[in-house]
Amino acid sequence: MTLPRATDAGLAAVDLEARKNRANSVSRFRFALALFFLFASLVLAVAFGSDSVSLAELLNDRGHARVIIFELRLREALLAAVAGAGLALVGAAFQALMQNPLAEPFVLGVSGGAALGATVAIASGLATTTLLGAAVTPVFAFLGGLAATVIVELVAARAPRGESGAAVLLAGVMVNSICAALITVGKLLVPPERARHMLSWLAGFVEVPSTRALVSVALYAGVGLVVLMRDAGPLNLLSLGDETAASLGVDVRALERRVVLASSLIVGAIVSMTGIIGFLGLVVPHVLRRVYGPDLRVLLPASALWGASALCLCDLGSRVLFGAVGTKLPVGALTALVGGPLFLHLLARGAAPSSRAT
Repeated sequence: MTLPRATDAGLAAVDLEARKNRANSVSRFRFALALFFLFASLVLAVAFGSDSVSLAELLNDRGHARVIIFELRLREALLAAVAGAGLALVGAAFQALMQNPLAEPFVLGVSGGAALGATVAIASGLATTTLLGAAVTPVFAFLGGLAATVIVELVAARAPRGESGAAVLLAGVMVNSICAALITVGKLLVPPERARHMLSWLAGFVEVPSTRALVSVALYAGVGLVVLMRDAGPLNLLSLGDETAASLGVDVRALERRVVLASSLIVGAIVSMTGIIGFLGLVVPHVLRRVYGPDLRVLLPASALWGASALCLCDLGSRVLFGAVGTKLPVGALTALVGGPLFLHLLARGAAPSSRAT
């Protein structure tokens, strides 16, 4: 009588192992697809633009064509990839931390605070007159984004139980409004040339960076990315509630501080280079959660890869449309055209007023 039970248990173990292997194979395939799509997006972003460059010109011309491909388009595409990866990754981390599918750097006011900090550096001349140059603006943007995040968190902490989700969104709207007002005042107090630079930068452009600036933003964002990736497991446990996560060994408050600091560092570095690009951190994690599932150990790297591809293609679209409209469109406008309606759709479904169980 015991033999059939042992056989059944063995078959169940084999079936479970087969399912795990299939799941791992599917996961590897999806990540390979994400890597391929990112590579293809970078190739397209480098190959196409407002000026046409043929392969023959690239091989024969050592001047103009090579400058367009390697000095302009490649650096712009790499900046778009870094920015897209960082914004999508932070969006997924914020949504897990706050247990709110509408949490996103732009919606929460983090991008607005980072933009205000970067505006202070640009308006004061610290970004151009100091020896550190490109490294100064991300620091100011980080401090501004961190301050905005702290304000939003404090407002949410004082909200009545069950209403912290709505309080977070309202606080983010107000922080964005205050930062926008202060930035407007700053534009009126600086010389016209610097004001024009600030205006175009705030629209959300991915422009050709210097090598030093590109390396700087990649380093800042890379540090924050490593921190968030390491905390993917503990962030998963927050879905069970603070008390349950704490009973499983998670230092919830320390985890919150690490996620906020790392996210502010990433957003600050990106905003200092590109200005405000909204809703990418909302759209990408929301779509990928349906494909990869809610496990942040999978969702965070997937969001980074697909976010990089998405912003590369958006930047390519803005350059290709140059011939039709006569000017390069802000990438922030393209992402808002996609993310804005999705945000309203999620809000209409009642996704906003959710909060982490305590």
